[in-house]
Amino acid sequence: MRKLQFVFMALAVLCFAVPVFADGGSAAASLIPIGAGIGMGLAAGLCGMGQGRAVASATEALARNPGTRPGIMLFLVLGLAFIESLTLFTMVIIFVKM
Repeated sequence: MRKLQFVFMALAVLCFAVPVFADGGSAAASLIPIGAGIGMGLAAGLCGMGQGRAVASATEALARNPGTRPGIMLFLVLGLAFIESLTLFTMVIIFVKM
């Protein structure tokens, strides 16, 4: 039953996709903005997850040994700057490509 449901869903998608190709004289649509949006979303989301993990690890390390605060904070800020730079590099590449 589930396979039949997938088959009918695929047929419905194909039937609705036909009018998209009805315009015969225009040039192909540019997919660069869609790719740029997906790329920036992935970069921002994954860098956000990385920053969250870095901060969580730093707070756990501080909870275990509060005496190492200056060293941990130095490496935490340095690591967060590197993680954020990945998102900024992605944004620059997107602006250059567009």
